[in-house]
Amino acid sequence: MFCNSKRAKFTASIARSHMHVREAGAGDAVLLGHSYLWDGEMWRPQMEMLAGRYRVFAPDLWGHGGSGPLPAGTTMRDLAEHHLLLMDRMKIRRFAVVGLSVGAMWAAELALMAPDRVAGVALINSALTPEPEPTRARYDALLRTVEAAGCVPLAVAEAVAQLFFSPAQEERSPRLMADFGARLLGWHPERLLDSIVPLGKLIFGREDRLAAVGALRMPRLVIASGEDRSRTIAEGKAMASAMDAEFVALPRAGHIASLEEPDPLSPHLMRWLERAFGPPVEPPIPMWPY
Repeated sequence: MFCNSKRAKFTASIARSHMHVREAGAGDAVLLGHSYLWDGEMWRPQMEMLAGRYRVFAPDLWGHGGSGPLPAGTTMRDLAEHHLLLMDRMKIRRFAVVGLSVGAMWAAELALMAPDRVAGVALINSALTPEPEPTRARYDALLRTVEAAGCVPLAVAEAVAQLFFSPAQEERSPRLMADFGARLLGWHPERLLDSIVPLGKLIFGREDRLAAVGALRMPRLVIASGEDRSRTIAEGKAMASAMDAEFVALPRAGHIASLEEPDPLSPHLMRWLERAFGPPVEPPIPMWPY
């Protein structure tokens, strides 16, 4: 069942699981893909800004937030197809996609799958090339630890939390880090085993899609954070150059730039969306705080 109000939360039945989605605003559609181990709430600041001009959707990835378990055998292409099915259910033909981390990986796959429907794709703090072997080995070890324990041990939670935030974040917003750590420690054991661990293996075992995405012609934007501990500015610049895409650096942000540095990030997205869709024909509608 879907709600037609300007601000809503709903669940869509897709691939024999249920996808939880936040929706706000009206106008051209924008689909937001969140990071691994987060959910659609990490896009709250952007939804508040973009909803004044666009119809914005922020689904929870399988096993995250309010969504159900990861369908068995899911690939990165399947993740893209699941989100395309969401747009089909909403009867939306054309839309832009903004993804951060794994959200950018399936967003790129979606742009490849349906280039006639994707008005533009923005990739934030992500990579479209295979994970370097040293970091892949380290992440695989963390996943094996979680799988064996059936929970996220405290040492793993502390190590993982460090990857998502800039060093300064401990002083700027310690509550954000504390809440994230508590979420990791409280993750449902069943979802860890049927969704989080398999998704991690999928993410860190990803294929090289950089050249394919570079051949696309819709507006493309790459954003990288200067204080990201898992992806680097240099990596983001190289990806943008290989894709012939616009590049933006956020020097003070960590991996979760949407929450750490929303004030510079959101206007960059707004300007890029105007390139993707063109300037609005009518005055912007009022924003709905979400």
